[in-house]
Amino acid sequence: MPKAEHPLTRTVDGANVPSVGRWNIDPSHTSAEFVGRHLMVTKVRGGFGAVTGTIDVSEDPRESSVAIVIETVSVSTGDDDRDGHIKSGDFFDVETYPEMRFVSTAVEPSGSSWKLTGDLTIKDATKPVAINFDFNGIVDDPWGNSKAAFSGTAEILREDWGLNWNVALDAGGVLVSKKIAIEIEVQAAPAS
Repeated sequence: MPKAEHPLTRTVDGANVPSVGRWNIDPSHTSAEFVGRHLMVTKVRGGFGAVTGTIDVSEDPRESSVAIVIETVSVSTGDDDRDGHIKSGDFFDVETYPEMRFVSTAVEPSGSSWKLTGDLTIKDATKPVAINFDFNGIVDDPWGNSKAAFSGTAEILREDWGLNWNVALDAGGVLVSKKIAIEIEVQAAPAS
């Protein structure tokens, strides 16, 4: 059985998990990024700079819950023209839909990792999504603040959320891939 190394870490059914209670997501140390293909061959990355939320850890980790809010206007891909297009009505329509949300519905062990299932709302569509994640442990920063870390990945089909814009290529395929990989790195602190 693994040993819980930090005072705010505990062991449940052989897995290390955070202590019971609310953990607030630290926006300055959390990232929500996506990867799509351009011209069917090149990976293009982007991310959101404004991610907030809470993690409520229960005595039984399977009864825990997560709620995340992402400000769509904070999207950045490193190209101002592309960012403007992604913010437009062709994609996120940030003026009408300033936020996207994820609310968990289940947490379950998945091998040495975990699976977080929940409802992802983008624009006016809400669909289930499964995020595979790892609890990376808890450490204290130089100022004595405890931080829990999690890493997660998922894959979605963007058209399920009405993100349909595309251009057909003469050689076959499309300009922007339908399948999008999501990568999440979360740092959270115990709520005061």
